[in-house]
Amino acid sequence: MRRLTPYLLILPGGLWLAVFLVVPMVFMASVSTQEGDVVNGFAQTFAFSNYTDALARYQTQFLRSAGYGLAGTVLAVLLAYPVAYWIAFRGGARKSTYLLLVLLPFFVSFVLRTVSWKFLLADDGMLLGPLKSAGLLAADFHVLQTTTAVIGGLVYNYLPFMILPIYVSLERVDPSVVEAARDLYASRAGAFTRVVLPLSLPGIFAGVLMTFVPMTSDYVNAAILGGPANTMIGNIIQTEYLVNNDYPVGAALSFTLMAVMLAGIFAYARVLGTENVLEAAAR
Repeated sequence: MRRLTPYLLILPGGLWLAVFLVVPMVFMASVSTQEGDVVNGFAQTFAFSNYTDALARYQTQFLRSAGYGLAGTVLAVLLAYPVAYWIAFRGGARKSTYLLLVLLPFFVSFVLRTVSWKFLLADDGMLLGPLKSAGLLAADFHVLQTTTAVIGGLVYNYLPFMILPIYVSLERVDPSVVEAARDLYASRAGAFTRVVLPLSLPGIFAGVLMTFVPMTSDYVNAAILGGPANTMIGNIIQTEYLVNNDYPVGAALSFTLMAVMLAGIFAYARVLGTENVLEAAAR
């Protein structure tokens, strides 16, 4: 019985993943190679041409989604690292309060937060309106329905997912190690680049995983803040499922997106290594 205890402990979580993740994925894999329509039904014909047709038709949206995800992830790292660094090394007794402030946006719905940005960035909204009235911006200047608006919305919505794992890695850095580097005549910049930054790489890696994947597959920000020229692959998948009712193409697009992102993640992990990454993400 003692030997079975570890397996019994993971059984509920394993069943949960099997029922709500593995089974739907297998079903979706089956749908992606079917042919038919919602009127006459779908039949399994192993039509792998669904994948090639979907890629040929929506190559632009795939590349745009990858570009938006990459740009948003880089900006998130640049914005999150100073925040996490300050909380870890300068937060003092109020670290919990600062972390609560970081998580505070999650108390509001994802869609509502994105819609609020639409009102904020409107042509005559509370931000651009006064600037145009003062003559600081041109009358035809706009931010909505641009790449800038979509990437800005992505960074805003997923920034906490980057801050938290980086903070955990920085929190684990022993201050005595940094002091030892300074005792060995390292400058502040040298101590940071040669001690602190390498030790925080697991947190950066975990943050990249937690932001790049949802950013690339996101469709809410593009739908609310973007225009027809900012359509991402998530919007296409939503349209194929809910509007066109072309389930095989939607499933093929979903699997292709997942495969591309997994390949990128494994390549990134191969370059940087994965030691302590899962631990940093879990914390």
